[in-house]
Amino acid sequence: MSTTVISLISMGALGAVFAVGLAIASKKFHVEVDPLVESLEEALPGINCGACGFAGCRAFAEGLAQGKAAPDGCPVGGVETAKAVAEILGVEATAKQRRVAQVLCKGGEEQSASRAEFVGPQDCRIAHLTQSGSKGCIYGCIGCGTCVESCRFDAMAMNDNRLPVVYEDNCTACGACVRVCPRNINVLVDERQGVHIRCRSLAKAKQTRQVCSVGCIACRRCEKECPVDAITVTDNLARIDYDKCINCRRCVKVCPMGTIDEQEGKPVIKKQRAS
Repeated sequence: MSTTVISLISMGALGAVFAVGLAIASKKFHVEVDPLVESLEEALPGINCGACGFAGCRAFAEGLAQGKAAPDGCPVGGVETAKAVAEILGVEATAKQRRVAQVLCKGGEEQSASRAEFVGPQDCRIAHLTQSGSKGCIYGCIGCGTCVESCRFDAMAMNDNRLPVVYEDNCTACGACVRVCPRNINVLVDERQGVHIRCRSLAKAKQTRQVCSVGCIACRRCEKECPVDAITVTDNLARIDYDKCINCRRCVKVCPMGTIDEQEGKPVIKKQRAS
């Protein structure tokens, strides 16, 4: 018998052995697929951003099937996804008020004094841990644009003043920009909110004035002017309680530093005050 024939027979025999082995393995290690999980996963955006608190859309679908997640738990999918998920689960459709990202800093290159030139990778996290960036304010936006790079929905961009800008129509509240910011500049708020204190500085008034022309000096004028007690000043910084704020804009008018601004088109909100 020739070598060629022997080789062919050997290869055929090995192929048969492997085929049998694979068949046995497929039966032994077969994992049953839950059709409910499959249907739920198909209804999700498939972005796998983790904004729901689970490790991707598949994990979130499994959480939904097991009753460990709420139908409106996907901020990216919004109302439509919540309705689709609720229909699959056979429950009443509910959806949270849509949220969007806000950048709580106005101290760009024009407003914030330069302390030094940052030399290194253009990543806010690295800059914060090493040289603290180039701006004089150690609490403000570093300006490397790490949050913009983290956004997968084209909802953020850097402006000419080295500050991130949010395009609210594109924002899905995935929270990526919030998670990567080392100074907690970015937050997620109810999209109806149109009044924001864009400062994070805990420095005293004199120090703030030295490094930023639009920083909060904790003068308390906004706190005194607010008719719904939505603003409090603690640790040298005014803060808004968005659960109370009604967008009346009275604080905007009295702020001497221009730290508080308003967004056009955001209406006054009627909110029920806690008793």
